Amino acid sequence: MHDCDAIVIGAGLSGLAAARALEAGGADVRVLEARDRVGGRTLNESVGERPEDVVEVGGQWVGPTQHQVMGLIGELGIETYATHSEGQSLFEGPNGKLTRYSGTIPRMNPLVLADYGRADAKFKRMAKSLDPAAPWEHPDADRLDGQTVADWIRRTAKTRTGRETLALTIRVVLSVEPAEMSMLHWLFYAAAGGWDDLLDTEGGAQQDRIVGGSQLISLKMAEQLGDRVTLSSPVSSVRVEDDGVVAGGQRARRVIVALPPALAGTIDYEPALPSARAQLTQRVPMGSVIKCMALYDEPFWRQDGLSGIATSLPGPAQVVFDNTPPNGTPGVLMAFLEGRDARILGSAPEAERRAAVIGTFARLFGERAASPSGYIEKDWSAEPYSRGCYAGVPTPGTWTAYGRALREPVGPVHWAGTETATRWMGYFDGAIQAGRRAAGEVLAAEGAASTDAAPAATA
Repeated sequence: MHDCDAIVIGAGLSGLAAARALEAGGADVRVLEARDRVGGRTLNESVGERPEDVVEVGGQWVGPTQHQVMGLIGELGIETYATHSEGQSLFEGPNGKLTRYSGTIPRMNPLVLADYGRADAKFKRMAKSLDPAAPWEHPDADRLDGQTVADWIRRTAKTRTGRETLALTIRVVLSVEPAEMSMLHWLFYAAAGGWDDLLDTEGGAQQDRIVGGSQLISLKMAEQLGDRVTLSSPVSSVRVEDDGVVAGGQRARRVIVALPPALAGTIDYEPALPSARAQLTQRVPMGSVIKCMALYDEPFWRQDGLSGIATSLPGPAQVVFDNTPPNGTPGVLMAFLEGRDARILGSAPEAERRAAVIGTFARLFGERAASPSGYIEKDWSAEPYSRGCYAGVPTPGTWTAYGRALREPVGPVHWAGTETATRWMGYFDGAIQAGRRAAGEVLAAEGAASTDAAPAATA
């Protein structure tokens, strides 16, 4: 006897989207979440008295080409507002020189701009030749998967600033160092999202924020699912039986594991997973990110004609945004510590880390930035049910050796999570797509099973 038709492990965006799709398809579903909250790698933090006075210490942005999440936001009655980008942005070069600029591209030495432009154009041409649904089928997949992005940058870019800028884009978008990732995965990421869209604010992935914070998406979905969602219920094992699965004390026909591969691999499966899937989970580590915010009485940089958007090659806070809530107070500067910087400063005392971040803000925005009224940070590598952010990143050689196992069900066990998406992997949109795809697999399989069983039941 089954307690439900399907169990979903994980109440992040992907798991909740899967549960919602299953329920819409007529399935009885239960969601089991290890944390005492929903939202996964999204988390709101209040910075004022009004409901909209929140900042997100996890994922936060949505963009116009992310159709799955934008459609869901509209369906849930959630409002968005534009990321503040009015005014000039700042670029701090490797020598510490600070320049203002308008538009997308900083003002640099013409030789550097040409160098970066050639590398960028070459990369985009290469990305067009890749199918994001099956990167391992690229005719040059083995070579590309065995070559690190760091190797490619060294061979392609001729100037120091060009190389450092390309490396910075990898840290910003994927939260790893270029030496930790293969060219095949970088090409996949661009093919699955559009590289310019990944980097841009206006018209791109950072265009809009959510009134009330991005965790609101998960909170609204969970509210609709009601008592089908159970919190503080970590699943340590999944046991496949003749008539279904047992997970977290629940019996069901099928289960969707809506977790990053690195976390999915910590579950004990009986019988053991096929070797390809087990090996895959060991080769998709999470990125390293610490999200940091300084609070001020007002966004004073706007009075100076600045957007609050800044890029600093010296860092360690290399990318900065104006993260002020929609009502305009408090003023918030937000920055990421990513890759190597996140690992080094993550092991340092909090005061040292704060000083490094505030020091970057002061270099960029002046002495007023040196004295914030508050400071917030979140180290996602220290989260036991995340172990990193923004997403899992396959190590070199993983796509070609084990990529086919990423989405392929193992009997009644199905896989979701943004890491399994074929578009906007690592983003809200990819998480939702992946959850809906896994739900579709379950509904199709159960429909087929019911059809197959019908003659015997009638006989």
